[in-house]
Amino acid sequence: MFNWPLIKNAIKFTDRIKLCSFILTSNRYTNGQKVREFEKMWSEWIGSKHSLMVSSGSTANFLLLAAIKEKYNLKQGDKVLVPACTWVTNISPIIQLGLTPVFCDINLTNFSFDLDHMNLIKKKHDIKAIFITHLLGFSAENEKYKQIFPDAIILEDVCESHGCKSEDGELRGKEKGTFSFYFGHHMTTIEGGMVTTSDDDLYELMRMKRSHGLARESGNLKKYTEKYPDIHPQFLFMTDGYNFRSTELNAILGIQQLPRLDSFIEIRRQNFKLFVDLITEREDLFHQIDNQSGNSNYAFPFICKTLEIKNKLIELFEHYHIEHRPIVSGNLLKQPFLSDYKFGVKKSKYNVDIVHDNGVYIGNSQFVSDNHINVLSNIINKI
Repeated sequence: MFNWPLIKNAIKFTDRIKLCSFILTSNRYTNGQKVREFEKMWSEWIGSKHSLMVSSGSTANFLLLAAIKEKYNLKQGDKVLVPACTWVTNISPIIQLGLTPVFCDINLTNFSFDLDHMNLIKKKHDIKAIFITHLLGFSAENEKYKQIFPDAIILEDVCESHGCKSEDGELRGKEKGTFSFYFGHHMTTIEGGMVTTSDDDLYELMRMKRSHGLARESGNLKKYTEKYPDIHPQFLFMTDGYNFRSTELNAILGIQQLPRLDSFIEIRRQNFKLFVDLITEREDLFHQIDNQSGNSNYAFPFICKTLEIKNKLIELFEHYHIEHRPIVSGNLLKQPFLSDYKFGVKKSKYNVDIVHDNGVYIGNSQFVSDNHINVLSNIINKI
């Protein structure tokens, strides 16, 4: 029987052997030397000065936003521009930290901000930061957003798009970027995430916030203890914080998997090119998407021209045992959690509603082969 899951287990037997060996020979399992080793490897891969491993991509988002708020002295209610289709833990930290999300429509080619809507928002809102999502492996147009909002702080969620690149070939997320190593992503530490930056002060602040706000986590401990000699340096708190630390066990898997990441990405890119060829032949059925050279595809997205086409496609997916999902959140403003929020500026028609109503995706990974693409071609021809 044909079976196409969203993802298969990417943890190899050799990865498990390394993990078992570490468990049997080590006496420390919480954040330690292996976490630091993985952080160094990740910094070298992404091309950033600093990387900080955390417990998930979601805590990476929260940690980065919390540190940005403090470092740049953002006030309660300050506005952060976000896309109307992204993962909910891009939005939650903004609200939880007392900032205000301003929702922008998306485009239908790379699922990032709609530039026309963004320009309308500029006329109405004072945007302090832009939290970009590189959705489904597509590289967002950072440089154009910066032209519209030259003074805004740019943050990047690359959680499901490891290795996506700008038109100039630069990896996204090198500065103020977040990544996830959840089981279903390009590489996995089961759970886990990373924050990257080349800003020394931001890095030191995030190191403390990751571990309760403790000064001893910072490279500036000596300076802090000299300033506060009456407080024991082991329990000197310089900022508010959390326990967002990862474990040595997660880091072991990251160390094992990172050398294979580039090959995973290349397979995903080649699969994506074949997928784009399929839907390009059927413009009567699907909205056309951007076949970027810098794509690091996470999943194959179908944006159908009608609801009837989507329903037929899902019916065929289920017949062939192909696992499928909506396009991430769909329109976030239709979610109960965000029902009190509205778009930053009204439009007559929102692209995100098309994605919400008529969008569906299936998995792409290093496990997808020509056989999968051939089955997909047959399915499309049946519609």
